[in-house]
Amino acid sequence: MKDIYKEWNESKYINYLKQFNLPTNKLLKDYSSGMKMKLKIATAISHNPKLLILDEPVVRNEILDIFRNYIEEDETRSIFISTHITTDLEHISDYIVFIEKGEIIFNIPTAELLENYGIIKCSKEEFLNILKTGNITPGNKSRYTQNYIFFSKCIDDFKNNYSS
Repeated sequence: MKDIYKEWNESKYINYLKQFNLPTNKLLKDYSSGMKMKLKIATAISHNPKLLILDEPVVRNEILDIFRNYIEEDETRSIFISTHITTDLEHISDYIVFIEKGEIIFNIPTAELLENYGIIKCSKEEFLNILKTGNITPGNKSRYTQNYIFFSKCIDDFKNNYSS
């Protein structure tokens, strides 16, 4: 890898392999999918990139801790994570950017998002009723056909833009 990446750090790479308990005497084709993911992360981080782009990574807390430490080592580094698993984002992100069809819907500090917003799972009809009445009543989850995200501070915007 040192021939591919000009800032390749072999000792860092070996440390990650040990930390992830990845066997060095095993062929790559014999690695499990989880082992391959860890190897990709070790490789990606070991050349000190300023930006990591991760699309739907399946990560456990041990990986989130490594990402957090990686950023804390050098605060000019960033990790862009595209995921629908919001609990991962709560533990590692400073900001949450919601992008839909290439358009930024919002860009907000994670702490503010967690403190001021919530998610309601409901049918479209129930969502429209919430917009009209402002009342949220629990329902039977088995009848939900779609999930709608509801941001409590944005109800007026939803009323103005999406209700008929």
